[in-house]
Amino acid sequence: MSQGATNSISVRRSPIRSFMQWSAKAGFALLSRLKISGQENFPDTGPLIIVSNHFSFVDPAAIARVTPWPVEFIGGANFPHAPAILHFLPKLWGYYPVHRGTGSKEALLLASDLLKGGGVLGIAPEGGNWANVLRPPRPGAAFLASETGAKLLPIGLENMERIFPSLRKGVRARVHINVGKPFGPFKATGKGRERRKQLDEIGHEIMRNIAPLIPAAQRGHYSDDPTIRAAAKGTEVWPWDVAKEGEVKGKIQ
Repeated sequence: MSQGATNSISVRRSPIRSFMQWSAKAGFALLSRLKISGQENFPDTGPLIIVSNHFSFVDPAAIARVTPWPVEFIGGANFPHAPAILHFLPKLWGYYPVHRGTGSKEALLLASDLLKGGGVLGIAPEGGNWANVLRPPRPGAAFLASETGAKLLPIGLENMERIFPSLRKGVRARVHINVGKPFGPFKATGKGRERRKQLDEIGHEIMRNIAPLIPAAQRGHYSDDPTIRAAAKGTEVWPWDVAKEGEVKGKIQ
């Protein structure tokens, strides 16, 4: 990885992140039957945006498990679908928190600076794991790609949501981390609605690169099968369109 990417990692957090990556390797070996494909597709240098589907709270651990460096993450400030006992793990790793339903300018600026310095960022373009089919993205990943000129690396995550339900039945789930080929860079021009239209199309292109890396039945809005697309209708609704994440009486927690 480039010198800039190395410098982006907090010296204070490097030891704990290395330990957590080792723990992720041990954890997946113990709790699942893991298959990894496409590791040769990781580039040697940044800047790089790692993009993946997001069906489970386990997904960031899977990204940490497969990447050859301690990647930085941008993600939700709250974890509505993860067990409370695990909430400390993202904070222990350290990440750029986003309050869903807000502009989250500070997190985006920090992520942009990281990428402009040659760093590596992990982001789930869908912005949450409220469904188990591929959904239209939020604009954050496209915005960062356009602003920084970083290439993107798609990763498909399969059956992560089955790990713990399977363990309760005494079975280790078969899970798959499928690393695709880098694509991009992208650039959006103009202002206002025209720029947003371009960002939306970049976002759709990002999802179209993730779709072939996951099972056909879960490709949702990006499936070639109209029956699968029809079944995914409704999952595109953004849960935080009408309420900001963590908002209580007009204040963000």
